[in-house]
Amino acid sequence: MIHLLGAVLPVLERILPDEKAREEAKLKVLELAQNGDLAHLNASVQMALGQTEVNKIEAAQDNFRGGWRPAAGWVCAIGLGYNFIAQPLLAWASVTHGWSTPPTIDVDQLMVLLGGMLGLGGLRTYERVKR
Repeated sequence: MIHLLGAVLPVLERILPDEKAREEAKLKVLELAQNGDLAHLNASVQMALGQTEVNKIEAAQDNFRGGWRPAAGWVCAIGLGYNFIAQPLLAWASVTHGWSTPPTIDVDQLMVLLGGMLGLGGLRTYERVKR
């Protein structure tokens, strides 16, 4: 419960400019905490703190070799490289040598994954620039 109060009270300081309104809101939060009405919020805060710790650990990993984010990025890069570079060259070579045509892959799912990764990365860059 201490973590929750430590998170809520500074927020009240920032969003309520009126001293009297801020003190009333703090009093209400403390009353809710004493009654146990904030227990479900405490669990949510604990989950958010746990996820923050996981994110810190993932961010500390080597971006080239470790974690699921680089792996998903490499899968997208390899799939797109095959579909737009290797497959057309192999198709041309198969026609000239009489081989069967190599398969194409459906890149729609790769584009959704890559767009999400690049969009989230771009949003994070925007957040860093704008603070």
